[in-house]
Amino acid sequence: MQPENNTENETQVNDNTEITEPTVAPEPTIENLQERINELEGQLKDEQLRSLATEQNLRRRHQEELESAHKFAGQKFASAMLPVKDYLEMALQDQSGNFDALKMGVQMTLTELQKAFEQSNVKEITPKAGDKLDPHRHQALQSVDSEQEPNTVVSVMKKGYTLADRVLRPAMVTVAKAADAE
Repeated sequence: MQPENNTENETQVNDNTEITEPTVAPEPTIENLQERINELEGQLKDEQLRSLATEQNLRRRHQEELESAHKFAGQKFASAMLPVKDYLEMALQDQSGNFDALKMGVQMTLTELQKAFEQSNVKEITPKAGDKLDPHRHQALQSVDSEQEPNTVVSVMKKGYTLADRVLRPAMVTVAKAADAE
């Protein structure tokens, strides 16, 4: 049970407390100070060596990760291409002479290839007749006389492809040429 009069207890504690002088450390000697300096310099050198070792380890690890990323950058795409290769090999081994089965196998291969392209963010560049020629995405292989406006696509000879908005191959197109001035 606690006493009801807290002020009396506090007074008693205060009355019994002695005030003592703080103890003063003896004046350090030059040898003590030099020893302390040497000790601190040793600690500083240890910290510097540890920091340097940590930095070197981080650089080495970063370099290894970078090399690994470059080495295996195409792994995802290569894995997606394996079924395509398998289908092509099966088509070549087919000795049945059944044209419809061969056609179906080629269609399956193309479907698998399109899936691999989608997974790898490879997209087609498919300009349509009448589209303006875009020199960044199209390559004009020839100019032909046409009813269309000059420098517009007349036909596509080969589709182009992009990888994450970077052109892998521009679409190869035929363009309309300007009418000769007479």
